[in-house]
Amino acid sequence: MDKTNFFNDMQAKINQVLENSPAKDIEKNVKAMMNQGFAKLDLVTREEFDIQAQVLAKTRAKLEALEARLAALETPKTEA
Repeated sequence: MDKTNFFNDMQAKINQVLENSPAKDIEKNVKAMMNQGFAKLDLVTREEFDIQAQVLAKTRAKLEALEARLAALETPKTEA
């Protein structure tokens, strides 16, 4: 048996032991509890957050442009 096969077999056996160990069950239970907790918090994904940040930036730019336009319209013009 060459070294590569030996290490591959050893890794497969270790993975099999870990899959069947109580630690795997604990990991599954902790993940499930965390997912339930996060679902109750009403969190958003990073992608959704980034999209909303872009929308806010565009809205803010439009508001600033409208404020500048309004200020220009409100300034009295002198007649020559």
